[in-house]
Amino acid sequence: MSTRTALVLLEPTGGALSEVSAESLTFARHAAAEVHALVVGADASTLAEEAGRLGATVVHGAAATSGDAFSAYAPAAWAAAVVAAVEASGATLVLAAGTPRGNEVLAHVACRLGVAMAANVVQVDGDDGGSMVVSRQVLGGTALEEMRLTDRVALLTVAGHACEIEPAAAPAAAEVRPLDVALDPRDLVVRVVETVAGEPDASGALKSAKVVVGAGRGVGSADGFKEITDLADLLGGAVGVSRVVTSLGWRPHHEQVGQTGSRISPDVYIPCGISGAIQHWAGCSSAKTILAINTDAEAPMVTKAHYAVIGDLHEVVPAINEELRRRRG
Repeated sequence: MSTRTALVLLEPTGGALSEVSAESLTFARHAAAEVHALVVGADASTLAEEAGRLGATVVHGAAATSGDAFSAYAPAAWAAAVVAAVEASGATLVLAAGTPRGNEVLAHVACRLGVAMAANVVQVDGDDGGSMVVSRQVLGGTALEEMRLTDRVALLTVAGHACEIEPAAAPAAAEVRPLDVALDPRDLVVRVVETVAGEPDASGALKSAKVVVGAGRGVGSADGFKEITDLADLLGGAVGVSRVVTSLGWRPHHEQVGQTGSRISPDVYIPCGISGAIQHWAGCSSAKTILAINTDAEAPMVTKAHYAVIGDLHEVVPAINEELRRRRG
């Protein structure tokens, strides 16, 4: 059992914990004896109950000693807050979500502390107090690398969906502690000066779906998707596609699964007519169960799947749909 105290950098969304921050707290609880959290640029008291439910005993609320420097995101300033929280908490393990912000801030922290950082960690394999061995995703998630962290403070970012969000055994609201952070003017040289709202993230349903029905070039044309969408509807799931499908204009980009699309982790993924190129596998390898439908028994997706049906998707999928409708009356 680890004797470490962990500090988790939180990324609130709309006054509540983001899903990635909740995952990071759960991950930290399994890697440390005590968990503290840090909130920068938001009201820490509004997150105390939620953070406590996930195992944090203390939430540090960072405030600049002068001005409102934390009113907008500035990576170096946030890093200064993390360093101050490490000193206040005595943490020897610092975690953040493996998001662009989490990776950027912890990279700054690594430079300030002169220690190594492991990005996109999925598991802690060992910890003797002096060193920590972790497994992290590399090559777009297609391989795992084992890394040993031997510095006085271990820094890591947690890969998305590396663990399931679980409440603590004895949840209780975390204690809120104000944290004064002295900033250097240079900490604010790079900062957000304007935020422009973009289009809504249409990929949200795909990323959160428990069942995803995938489709690739094997569908044949834009007109061949009805049976795919019917199966997704019957299973209460979402449609995901390979890059070639969006490149051909058969389906919109927000449905793309892969290294340049969405990364998904459904309970069930059913790739139909998808060969399973490494770029696509990077987006779906976290699925708990994969059932591939393909005419090629040697296709990478088939060989990596938990189950496979070797056959024409235009025959197999309609048969599945018909059976589902029959069973449901």
